[in-house]
Amino acid sequence: MSRKADIRAAGAVVLRGEGDDVEVLAVHRPAYDDWSLPKGKGVKDELAPQTAIREVFEETGVSARLGLRLPAIRYKLTKGLKAVEYWRAEAVAEQEFTPNKEVDKVRWLDIDRAMRTLTYADERRLLSSALLMPRTTPLLLVRHGKAMLRKDWSGADQERRLTGRGRRQAKELAQLLSAYGVESLVSSSSTRCVETLRPYAEQRGLEIDTKKVLTEEEGTVHPSEVEKFVSKLFRKIKVPTAVCGHRPVLPSMYRGLGLEPKPMVVGEVMIVHRDDDGQQVAVEVHKPTA
Repeated sequence: MSRKADIRAAGAVVLRGEGDDVEVLAVHRPAYDDWSLPKGKGVKDELAPQTAIREVFEETGVSARLGLRLPAIRYKLTKGLKAVEYWRAEAVAEQEFTPNKEVDKVRWLDIDRAMRTLTYADERRLLSSALLMPRTTPLLLVRHGKAMLRKDWSGADQERRLTGRGRRQAKELAQLLSAYGVESLVSSSSTRCVETLRPYAEQRGLEIDTKKVLTEEEGTVHPSEVEKFVSKLFRKIKVPTAVCGHRPVLPSMYRGLGLEPKPMVVGEVMIVHRDDDGQQVAVEVHKPTA
């Protein structure tokens, strides 16, 4: 088993263009006089995907959305073992860059030039890995945040709300959905699921498409309908999409994605990546810190 890192960071191989015109984003750091991929250390309670997106933007002015996860790079420093998690990413917007003491130059490099320019062999190998991976559209399967206990709720169960912890998890979830550029939200019509997606929906001005079939009341009685719904959703999505459900319904949602059901903690997210041919190519899991 790999030793746990003392220092954790994240970054991305940010690409733009198609075919022979693909370029990769690189930064020059004057303190090291090196050319590298954008990356940096996380802050308290920040999930690694959000660290990657934040660091890319802070170092370059480029807004990106994450795709497939790449191998992490681990190396020793005087302060301990450092691990940097990386994702393949696509640029979606760009602001004017202002040089600073940490990064004084930002360049879009074609692949041949990038392989000659990037200082570190590990990052050149990472770029090679990213180029071999397909562009993907993610479906984020969410278990709703921590809800009030049934014994403490006097109303209809479908109206049971999130606790303070659940609301913190919903805010944290918004970071993750933003990192993957989620543009479509689907949810059980139960309040605790809708509240889990609401912070991100309000942040992005999105509507939440509620479905009774994903509620505990409907989904546990008609599991095959849940499977059919989720299977069709995965096949048809054109943009990054999040779908929120309940613990008793999650096994049917997993099977709809062709996956073996596994337990999920409240606020956990499983990301299933599909390629342009509709095939599932990778799965990653993120547990909440809240």
